[in-house]
Formats: sequence, C-alpha cells, structure tokens
Amino acid sequence: QVQLVESGGDLVQPGGSLRLSCVASGFTSDVYAMGWFRRAPGKEREGVACISSSGSSGYYAGSVAGRFTISRDNTKNALYLQMNSLKPEDTAVYYCAARLAAGTMKNMCMMTTGGYWGQGTQVTVSS
Repeated sequence: QVQLVESGGDLVQPGGSLRLSCVASGFTSDVYAMGWFRRAPGKEREGVACISSSGSSGYYAGSVAGRFTISRDNTKNALYLQMNSLKPEDTAVYYCAARLAAGTMKNMCMMTTGGYWGQGTQVTVSS
C-alpha cells in the first residue's frame, strides 16, 4: 500500500521557520519525482517546490523562491521542505506528492492531480 505521510506543520510567527517532512512507504521513491504543494483557504492547490528523482534538479514557485528549500533523502524515502522567512500568505495545508514521468520539475509542480498524495499538514503563519 502506497503511503505518503507529512509532518512538521505548526503555528509560527511571521519571519519564523519550519521544516516539513514526508516519508514514503509502499514504493521505491527514488524513481519518482516528488514535490510539495499547498492549498490556502479559498484557493486552489498550487505547486510550491518540486525535485527530481535523483535530487539533481528542482523548481520553486516564484512566491517561495529564495525562502524555501526542497531536499530529499532517498536512503530514507524522505522528502523535506525547509521554510524560512515565513509570511501570513504561506498559511495553507501542505501536501507531499510523488509522480513517475513528470518531465521538467516546473511541469511536475503544475500537475495538481494524479500520482500519489499525502493527507497534508497544516502550516499557519500568524502573530
């Protein structure tokens, strides 16, 4: 059974940092491109950051570039998102996703359906 389980979401003040984790089970994640997506209240799900199966290439949405860093550890079937300088507009449920044959990582981050998805973890940025 394929599972993606996210953790690390929390309430944090503006300017703060969080590190999200996603652990995959039931499949060998090192052949899958993976990514972080988010859905803010009243908005559609959007791609935040995506990384190739080897970790050699990545893509960031413009709204998070320079503040967020995506990484993966294929020995642990794990995906991470380091989020710094958090803003209230980063408030959302964050989802981990995995997909075969994603093309470019920009393309991976545009695909908000299909593939494997976790249940999400809530990030709230508020003072």
